[in-house]
Amino acid sequence: MTTEQAALPRIATLRAQIARGTLTHEALVAQALEGATAPAARHVFTRLYADAALAAARHADAALKAGVQLPLLAGLPVSIKDLYDVAGEPTLAGSIACRDEAPAAADAPAVARLRAQGAALVGKTNMTEFAFSGVGLNPHHGTPVNPTDVAVARIPGGSSSGAAVSVALGLSVAGLGSDTGGSIRIPAALNGLVGFKNTQARVPRSGAFELSRTLDTVCAMARCVDDCLAVDAAIADTPLAVRRRPAAGLRLALPQTLVLDQLDATVARAFERTLDRLSAAGVQIVPLPLAELAEISTLNAPGGFSAVEAFAVHRQRLAQRRAEFDPRVAARIALGEAVSAADYIGLHDRRRGWMARVEAQLQGFDALLCPTVPIVAPPIAELQASDDAFFKANGLLLRNTFTINYLDGCAFSLPCHAPDELPVGLMLASVRGDDARLAAVALAVEAVLQDGEGAR
Repeated sequence: MTTEQAALPRIATLRAQIARGTLTHEALVAQALEGATAPAARHVFTRLYADAALAAARHADAALKAGVQLPLLAGLPVSIKDLYDVAGEPTLAGSIACRDEAPAAADAPAVARLRAQGAALVGKTNMTEFAFSGVGLNPHHGTPVNPTDVAVARIPGGSSSGAAVSVALGLSVAGLGSDTGGSIRIPAALNGLVGFKNTQARVPRSGAFELSRTLDTVCAMARCVDDCLAVDAAIADTPLAVRRRPAAGLRLALPQTLVLDQLDATVARAFERTLDRLSAAGVQIVPLPLAELAEISTLNAPGGFSAVEAFAVHRQRLAQRRAEFDPRVAARIALGEAVSAADYIGLHDRRRGWMARVEAQLQGFDALLCPTVPIVAPPIAELQASDDAFFKANGLLLRNTFTINYLDGCAFSLPCHAPDELPVGLMLASVRGDDARLAAVALAVEAVLQDGEGAR
């Protein structure tokens, strides 16, 4: 680790420390709040809830002292992405164009469910404006710096940029974010974290500022698979029934189309090392052409779901306040303006057919695997300075992860780099509704990676 603040232990370790009396919820949350105002956390939060978070922590301490069995997240610091409604305040979604809009009447369901679990919500985290980029730059509120490289200020990934850095810096045990094309998995991969993109229908999307109603997913990132599952259990309609299994005997598909193209040297090296380690553990890795992945760019034209549906959300704002938008975000949203209703219906029809074909191809596999993103985090300055560099990096960052959103599938990103490397993510994915089985696969693969020499 090269962060300025040590990351928090996993939830199970924190729970054990609290049970032994060597740590209190209040001390843990106070430490997180102090760190949230440190230089390393600049631009991570757009709002802090110090009083409420400390009150939740004190309540958890009192309940524990009284012998009450606590939910896993009770009294632990959790961050929430700036696109979720919190009662009594406007939802900015990383923008300044919404600052004068009406405050939310109620918490988003995901936020309300975290509160019901007793989580200490430390604050709202920064993000790409309106969640429309995998890079994580924000010209309005500043860009959180990826803490994994103290020598170079690198992008955090997006759109859940602040969520990732809040976990990487040890300011939260988990970051509630969202994933429309990779917005949980990309920043998780670039910051050395675990991200879980569940099947879209698992968690209500009401109260979450919409980018694409077809693709938006409410989900989170944390330090390990178990911690991601703890958050998923808290916010989903039904907790997953995960039956743990060994890695030996897993059958994983390795797509040969698209997802292995243009890997940089660090990613290629880490991925090949990971394949070797999994094979040695008894995992069967089967090359699969999966040529359907090359069709997405054509099937998702013109505009694509995100542009078309975002334009429907923002057309009045664009007409009245476009000067307040990030120009790069505004340009992408505007691509949806010219798409007709007939073309939009065609997008849905083509996607349904494609999904059926890909689901058929993946039958008989426990999951597919590939690099989460093909590159390590680029320097912030390079992407701020050049539209060409920005859009090239954005396309590469979103390329692999978007395939799973288009499939309405579920996916984990697991760190698979060595301690002397910049973070690299391994994506494990499956079809819609296969979250519980995929979680068992992710737990088994995570154990192999952590047992291997040089694994993080």
